[in-house]
Amino acid sequence: MSLPPQDIRNYSFEELTAYFESIGEKAFRAQQMAEWIYKKGVWSFDQMLNLPEQLRQKLSANFNLKPLVIAAKQVAKDHTTKFLFDLDDRETVESVLIPTATRTTACISTQAGCKFGCRFCASGIGGWSRNLTCAEILTQVLHVKEEALKHKRPLCNIVFMGTGEPLDNFDNLFKAIKIINSHQGIGIGARHITISTVGLVPKIKELAKQNLQIELAISLHGYDNASRNVLMPVNKKYPFDELIRTCREYARETKRQITFEYILIKDVTCTENAVQCLRKAFKGIICKMNLIPYNPVSEFEHKTPSQAEMETFKNRLEEFGIHATIRSPRGREVGAACGQLRHAHK
Repeated sequence: MSLPPQDIRNYSFEELTAYFESIGEKAFRAQQMAEWIYKKGVWSFDQMLNLPEQLRQKLSANFNLKPLVIAAKQVAKDHTTKFLFDLDDRETVESVLIPTATRTTACISTQAGCKFGCRFCASGIGGWSRNLTCAEILTQVLHVKEEALKHKRPLCNIVFMGTGEPLDNFDNLFKAIKIINSHQGIGIGARHITISTVGLVPKIKELAKQNLQIELAISLHGYDNASRNVLMPVNKKYPFDELIRTCREYARETKRQITFEYILIKDVTCTENAVQCLRKAFKGIICKMNLIPYNPVSEFEHKTPSQAEMETFKNRLEEFGIHATIRSPRGREVGAACGQLRHAHK
């Protein structure tokens, strides 16, 4: 049985250049192709009219450039748009378009399923299947970019906070990021790209050496070892205190602010004891906190705190010099929390 054609979006700009030169074409063909794919958003080699017809036929025979299959698309009242895409091996993956008054953000998945099993998130229900390829990551971005342009709202931010653990798919993630960031590619600035991680300590250290001005978000969701153990099994491998030490090293080495993502669950993480523990843990770290109201998942019994409880929690953090904001819930009626739409279609 013959293998399916390679997806051309798995090629970096340098690899595209080398390919064209290897078949006797000029290096500038790589620039032309990248412009068609990443700037103009075409889904077929036949549309690349400044490439010779014979070359287009050769590319069509040897490479894939097709879009993902949209298995479901849901639009919330706030215009948050969630996509469920079918992959070639019958796996599914989610992406979300999140428009606000000032920017348009794509939330992108990096894995089919998730192996880390956080006990408040739908992503890990059903387990982990595989890493996504560079092309599968990029193609999500291209679909969301296309949707944003339909609303005359150009895509300006990327967050890798969808299904899966981005740093667990490190090589494919960073190949995709370099294409997203490159002026030959999608052209989104590094400071507008955020990677969220559950706290894979060795990969955070590796990330610090990448010399990219990307934003790092830590899915903390607990205030000490005991509370994080309850919610995040990964804490048993990379305990709270070790993670905080690594974050200190990262901030010192990169001179970049870290965002700590922290879910607000009634009587679990939204307490005065949590405030006091976070005050001690964050002392001396340049950081901010993104407080996330719990988005109910039927498999878990957690509850969302009242608005007053969340505001009190935020204000107590601010009193101790910890800058915190409460994230406005987006797209709840379309299952916009990570993994919810995918899980519903299983």
